[in-house]
Amino acid sequence: VQLQASGGGLVQAGGSLRLSCAASGRTLSDYDMGWFRQAPGKEREFVALITWRYSTIRYADSAKGRFTISRDNPKNTGYLQMNSLKPEDTAVYYCAARTPRATDYDYWGQGTQVTVSS
Repeated sequence: VQLQASGGGLVQAGGSLRLSCAASGRTLSDYDMGWFRQAPGKEREFVALITWRYSTIRYADSAKGRFTISRDNPKNTGYLQMNSLKPEDTAVYYCAARTPRATDYDYWGQGTQVTVSS
């Protein structure tokens, strides 16, 4: 499956962005979908997960209460709604897909830059 992330940009602190992850080649509903981010000089970190049957949604502590992960299987697209953004949310955001219940993610999008100004 090929993944294309989009929706990043420059926003002021307290603002919102919605990231999209469009899948092609395979049906996204066959996979768990996750969002990750990597800030300059830091390792990539987990942000959120939604499993293939919507049965499980998980967030990093930094995202809880501010970010919402969702998916629209008929549209083969996943989303990450980000509200109350903070400068520390500045990073390249990646969407990824994995076989249900697998540990590792097999497919990654190219990343979209999110910059939050103070």
